[in-house]
Amino acid sequence: MKKCNHNNITFMQRQNRNLGSLRDDLKKTARICKVLSVDTRLKMIHILQKRSLCVNALARVLGITPAAVSQHLRILRDADIVIAERRGYFIHYQVNQEELEKWYEVLREFFMRNYGEWGL
Repeated sequence: MKKCNHNNITFMQRQNRNLGSLRDDLKKTARICKVLSVDTRLKMIHILQKRSLCVNALARVLGITPAAVSQHLRILRDADIVIAERRGYFIHYQVNQEELEKWYEVLREFFMRNYGEWGL
């Protein structure tokens, strides 16, 4: 019977840590892709990068109902990609540029990473 080689165990522990990190990265990437998978949300992000707007103004620009805009904004707010600012009676929404830049880096890393480093 072969003895267990301690070096192999250490290697496997490293691999498990690396795979754990990879799993976390993949979950984050999947979440971003899910939020960005709806063309209306992409349009909203594009519009809100240029200027902040309220729900009704976004609805007019996009040609959809204010209720639909609100549903999409909830998803974008939950993902921290859009932030709200109260102006009198209205709430105006704008892109959270810092978070958008973080998302860009996550996606760039995902597509540019050499998965050989993970042993895949």
